[in-house]
Amino acid sequence: MAGSNIKKIGLLAGPLLCAAALLLPGGMLSPDADKVLAVAIWMVVWWITEAVSISVTALLPLAFFPLLGVADMKSVSAAYGNPIIFLFFGGFIIALAMEKVQLHRRIALKVIQLTGTSPDMVVLGFMIATALLSMWISNTATTLVMLPIALSVVEMLQHDEDGFTSNDKNFALSIMLGIAYAANIGGVATIIGTPPNMVLIGFLEATYDIEISFLQWMTIGLPFSIVMLAILYVVLVKWLYPNRLQGRASGKTVIEKELSRLGVLNREEKQVLAIFMLAMLLWIFRTQLNIWLPMIPLSDTGISMLAGVLLFTLPLNWKKGSFILDWEDTKKLPWGILILFGGGLALADSMSESGIIDAIGSAISSYSGLTEIFLLLILVFVMLFMTELMSNVALVTIFIPVVAGIAGGFQIPLIELLIPVTIASSCAFMLPMATPPNAIVFASGHVKVNQMVKTGIYLNLLSVLVIVILCKWLLPVIF
Repeated sequence: MAGSNIKKIGLLAGPLLCAAALLLPGGMLSPDADKVLAVAIWMVVWWITEAVSISVTALLPLAFFPLLGVADMKSVSAAYGNPIIFLFFGGFIIALAMEKVQLHRRIALKVIQLTGTSPDMVVLGFMIATALLSMWISNTATTLVMLPIALSVVEMLQHDEDGFTSNDKNFALSIMLGIAYAANIGGVATIIGTPPNMVLIGFLEATYDIEISFLQWMTIGLPFSIVMLAILYVVLVKWLYPNRLQGRASGKTVIEKELSRLGVLNREEKQVLAIFMLAMLLWIFRTQLNIWLPMIPLSDTGISMLAGVLLFTLPLNWKKGSFILDWEDTKKLPWGILILFGGGLALADSMSESGIIDAIGSAISSYSGLTEIFLLLILVFVMLFMTELMSNVALVTIFIPVVAGIAGGFQIPLIELLIPVTIASSCAFMLPMATPPNAIVFASGHVKVNQMVKTGIYLNLLSVLVIVILCKWLLPVIF
């Protein structure tokens, strides 16, 4: 009931505050900047209160910037067709194909099988498999794939000869939290792994003409994911919830049973796997290929769309005229996320054009006593704990232009602040409502709120240190 009231208040407060900002005597910055700020206030209120869908809120620039004379419809709508959006669209298509043919499930089971069958290794296997999948498909879909497998393993412990002991409960809790947190951590490793990464890449390219390639992002994102997975394993299994179980065959039995259900690798899976591997290799070696073959200019977006088109057009059965994907399958695509990207880019572009970002930088630069490392710590800390309470995509969309202004004010290279802050947005470990994976595993009944909060606080603080250390010393080397 309280949530419903907050939504109602937000629904009214958004446009009222927008109108108040427009009618403010004397204005705030300049006529154009004031109009952009007014719409931005409206969007922030709706995003925070979730008065309407965050994707609907992202349409406000398209509706009101032309009406207010901030920009014409052509320039505003161009943000909703930014190439970065099609990069993510292609990634969605690849993920959709993997889910349709159950390839993601097979990959997960194989990874778990390879890590071993001791209780600790089973937990590690679930974490690694979840993180690997989350690099390429949504963390929500990844969690939904992994949870039934994990529940099958836990169910066998519940019905064994000694019942569901405290050690069994620790084992179950470690698997559940491991899946949720690994889904969030794994997405950081690639550009298409999680929406906030895409928001940042699009903002830098559209506003500052700074391009970060797929491989460049992986050189910072992948080390972060590996380090955080190692920390997650130690925190869960060796520190907070040690299970002290002796080696059991229950995990092995479940995995083998699930793999037998899938049968041998079929033609559909082979075709999707081949296209997925082709896209991954082209993304990783794109820069080198462009040097070797300058007549074929490859881009990350072009590679993504090439893979997407192949999945729709390469015949699976020539006689029957069947393909891996039909357009009907795209009903499952998260179209709202693509609109959200467009709205964020439109807002960020208008903030830049109207001088708001420069004004933020000028205002912040007066605090010259702050060191770069202290500033970085503050921004990462603020982002990380704010993302516990609101959508990380919406938060990054709001926060990134502000941080860009701060970077300009302190004359710090943009990426040295923007990349750490963006990574921090994916580190919501404390609350069930913070991310879909957290909510999904919480619904399993094996995780209590106080257990998630306790674990999440430690992981949040540790992730701040990892982000700052990695980004402070690794980013200058990469870029």
